[in-house]
Amino acid sequence: MNKYELLFSLCCMLLLLIVVLVSMAFFTLLERKVLGLIQNRKGPNKMGFLGITQPFNDAIKLFSKEFMFPFKANYIYYILFPSLQLMLSLLIWSVIPYLEILFYFKFSVLFMMCCLSLGVYYMMILGWSSNSNYSLLGSLRGVAQVISYEVSLFLIILSMIFLILDFNFMKFFYFQKNMWFLFILFLLAFILFSSLLAETNRSPYDFAEGESELVSGFNIEYGSGSFALIFMAEYVSILFMGMIFSLFFLGSNLFSIIFYLMMMFISFVFIWVRGTLPRYRYDKLMYLVWKIYLPISLSYLIFLLFFFVY
Repeated sequence: MNKYELLFSLCCMLLLLIVVLVSMAFFTLLERKVLGLIQNRKGPNKMGFLGITQPFNDAIKLFSKEFMFPFKANYIYYILFPSLQLMLSLLIWSVIPYLEILFYFKFSVLFMMCCLSLGVYYMMILGWSSNSNYSLLGSLRGVAQVISYEVSLFLIILSMIFLILDFNFMKFFYFQKNMWFLFILFLLAFILFSSLLAETNRSPYDFAEGESELVSGFNIEYGSGSFALIFMAEYVSILFMGMIFSLFFLGSNLFSIIFYLMMMFISFVFIWVRGTLPRYRYDKLMYLVWKIYLPISLSYLIFLLFFFVY
């Protein structure tokens, strides 16, 4: 790769990240509209045409508010880690295989797994740096939840790797030309979607932000721009999880409009689940992953391993 190709790839990556951020802004509007319909109310409808400029007004409001420091907070970590969390959520988009335009490498699945594992540290440090018992308790619960569900999530990803015998996302496209993996691994797809909900702290697994018992959880001391950065990182991750589910089970054809419609449908299901399901009890959450999801995903992994060995 010469310097012009590298510069072109960097420009394309910058354009991709801008598009992802704009998509995230309108995804928040979609969520508020859908939740309004589910709860029999209108949702945002005043700003612009049918409330279409509401996300940008929210961003201006949040970033123009006064930035306040909690008493005895760990200032460096408190200021730095919200922006680093958003940077990690955006960096992980670079693994999507757009062939020559972006950075195409063979171990993209492995890179994605490493980036997903780093999210635990951000949640832990965000809660600890605020010097608040509520935020620390929320971060501890969130870390325990995310680590527990990452075990089954990574076992499912390993099962998919055994199906294609490679760490390259492009192989999912080649192996799903005739049949989607969703039809032959439906139970695994359901467990993966549930684990993605827990990975992004979405309802019914939003224990890191349990408003009723933790006063907003690990981000209680964050406001103005810092809260907006944490909020943006969460929604960028939701869009990425919809992309990952579509890559694994819904054809992986990045050159088809149907793939992106499927991706938006999976992201819509995240909102649908939030509007319809109540929050789990914490012991039931841990029972579900360690006694149901983990044995099933491990059984699939062993089955696929022996299937290819013999």
